[in-house]
Amino acid sequence: MAQKYIDYDMIQKYTELPDFPEFRTRILYAFLNRHSELHDYSELFSLVTSLVQLGLDTHDTVSITNQAKDMKSARSRQIKVLAGDYFSARFYFLLAEAGHIAMIGTLSDAICEANRLKIVFYQTLKSVNLTSEEYVAQSVEIRSRIYKAFSQFMEGSLYKVWPEILRLFTLCELLLQEIGKPEKQQQPDSWSFGYMLQQISKEERRNMQLEEPDPGKIRSIWMKYKISSQLYQLLETTTRQLQDKLRTLESKELSEELKLIGEPFDRYLSTPKVLEEI
Repeated sequence: MAQKYIDYDMIQKYTELPDFPEFRTRILYAFLNRHSELHDYSELFSLVTSLVQLGLDTHDTVSITNQAKDMKSARSRQIKVLAGDYFSARFYFLLAEAGHIAMIGTLSDAICEANRLKIVFYQTLKSVNLTSEEYVAQSVEIRSRIYKAFSQFMEGSLYKVWPEILRLFTLCELLLQEIGKPEKQQQPDSWSFGYMLQQISKEERRNMQLEEPDPGKIRSIWMKYKISSQLYQLLETTTRQLQDKLRTLESKELSEELKLIGEPFDRYLSTPKVLEEI
């Protein structure tokens, strides 16, 4: 449903979009689809929430400065700004068209809170005092904030389990993305960067905090402290916690649906390369 808003030739030609928030969106749909009154709108609410999240994520990838000298980089920056605005506009339009004005207010409040959390997060990053555990907790809170806005609508036992299941899915999603980044692309707002800063020597720290760190030295630090193995183990632990939580659900149907959504985590951990790393 979101594809028709995302697959524009102009976007594909000049820039790349962040990953679609698939896991968070699918579990939101699964929960809303079991609501006594909101199940008829589960597709619409899941769609607009995913577009809001994608809009925020797209704006997050816009470079801070506008000093791109080549036309390709400058155009990419412009398209990201416009694409983020467009996704947000679709959210307003689709809800207004369907007459769900109150939901516009609910999600708008969540957007404001997510942006507030980002400001606090980035201010902490500047001080280089953020531990890897704090990075994970704050990153997951920011990523899940829009979806957490639906907590107030959850019924019965689902009201209690929604925040924790959302947190665990979001954390697994975050870890998969971290694992997928090459070590040379790790940034100060990554778990890996924060973890390395906690472990390394003063000389290694100086190398990492250079404006243009030596890729070879970064890779050496990465291998020395077995960052990939640490990420895999954290993903394995979180996946087990998620599986345990899903077993406690009263609705076995919902439990099975959520297990299917989380299957990519299990498949990834069962690959020979990952098993060797762990």
